[in-house]
Order: sequence, then structure tokens, then C-alpha cells
Amino acid sequence: MATSEVMIEKRNSKRALLDSVMRIVFLLSTLVGIVALVILIGSVLKDGLGALSIEFFTNFSSSRPERAGIKGALIGTIWLMALTTPIAIFLSVGTALYLEEYAPKNKITRFIEVNIANLAGVPSVVFGLLGLTIFVRQFGLGNSVLAASLTLSLMIMPVIIVSSKEALRSVPHSIREGSIGLGASKWQTIYRIVLPAAIPGIITGIILAISRAIGETAPLVVIGIPVALLTTPDSIFDSFQALPMQIYNWVKMPQEGFVALTAAGIIVLLAILLMMNLVAVLIRNKYSKRF
Repeated sequence: MATSEVMIEKRNSKRALLDSVMRIVFLLSTLVGIVALVILIGSVLKDGLGALSIEFFTNFSSSRPERAGIKGALIGTIWLMALTTPIAIFLSVGTALYLEEYAPKNKITRFIEVNIANLAGVPSVVFGLLGLTIFVRQFGLGNSVLAASLTLSLMIMPVIIVSSKEALRSVPHSIREGSIGLGASKWQTIYRIVLPAAIPGIITGIILAISRAIGETAPLVVIGIPVALLTTPDSIFDSFQALPMQIYNWVKMPQEGFVALTAAGIIVLLAILLMMNLVAVLIRNKYSKRF
């Protein structure tokens, strides 16, 4: 009897020790990311806050750091995201709705779903080559806002489609059956019941996708977006600058003054990203409380 109690006590001690070790391992794993993020943000703020001025926002790009600004890149980025976001959301959510609600559950559908999921992991430069071939050369759109928006939309669509499908799938079938049982049509059930219930999950995917798109440089480099342009776009067919490209160009500049400008550009990019995420989170929270 005494021997059994000793064995049980030893076993419990080992379990408690393992729990403590794993807790420390997970804590350290979390701290690595947090510390790196704090150091990164702190370094950027330290270098870039001093460069934020009215001239920084009103001047165009220049080879002289004292005259360089982000006016063209900032306006170009707003154009880019204002066009990319609705295109990507409309096409992605529409695709997810078809695959989840209308498409027959057969091998072809599963093949398409698997390939969409695989596309989410394809390097962004590949989408840049795709955009260069189709939109820039075949459609003759050049390095315009529309060509860049379509390229970035293709890049982020797999992420939104996969997250939207998961969100739609999480809505219980009993809700759909109840709605149809009360006389609603298929589309009325989707529009009034399924979509609002799935919006929190869909918005989460959109946040992740847009966050990726706004900071991407590789596809823009491939389709030939200029790093210096002394004008702003007036339509979706005009050439433009983008903030990530501006930052990428400043990083390569040898003058010391561009270090602060690069950090200031990163601060502005992060601010735009946080504002977009804030709007998305507010929408998500609104529908999370409703359903």
C-alpha cells in the first residue's frame, strides 16, 4: 500500500515538473516574438518620429533626403488599396459562397479547393509574374493602378477564400434548414442568415489578407511600379507609386538622411495598416455580438 502511494506521488511529481517545464517553454516562445516586436517598433519610432513633418507628407520623392517626401507614394497606396480591397473581397467571398453553398460535393470541387488552399502558400513574386504576363502585357494595362490592384487581388484571394469557407462551414446547418423551412429561398437564407453569421470569420481572413497586400513589394517590382514619380494618379489607368516601393528604394540609398525617412515611411505604413484593421475589427465585433 505504502509502495503504491510512493509510486503515485512520484508520477504526480513528474507530471507537475513536466507541466512547469512546458509552461516555461511556451512562455519563452511567446516572449521571443513580443520582445522582437517591441525592439523593432521601438527602433523604428526612435529613428522615424523626428522625420515626420508636414513637408514629409507634402513633398514628392527626391534623391535629396531633405526634400524627399511620401506624397506620391501615400496617395498611390490609398488608390491601390481602395481598388484591391473591394475586388478581392467580391471575388473571394463569391467563390467561397459557390464552393460551400452551391457546388456539388464531388472530386472536381475537392480538387479546386485543394489547389486554392495551395495557392495561399505560393510566393508573392509568382503572382507578380502572373500579373506581368496577363494584366500588364496581354491586357495592355501597363504599370497602372488597375494592373497592380488585380495582381494583388489574385495574391490575397486564396487567403480570403479559405477563411471565408471555414466561416461559412461553421454556421450550423440547422439554421439553414430552419430558414428554408419557414419559406425562405436559398439566396434569402444565405443573404439574411448565413452571411451575417459568418462575417466575423470572413473579416478575420480579410484583415490577414489586406495586411499582407499593403506591405508587399515583390509583385509591384515585377510589374514595374516606379520607385520615383513626381505626380499622383487621376484614374485607375495611371501609373503610381506605392509606399512599400518607396521604403524599399530609400533603404538602398547611401545617404544617412534616408535612414530616418525610411523609418518614418514604415511608421506611416503601420498607421494605415492599424486603421484598416481597426475598421475591420469594429465590423467583426458588431456582428459577433449580433450572432
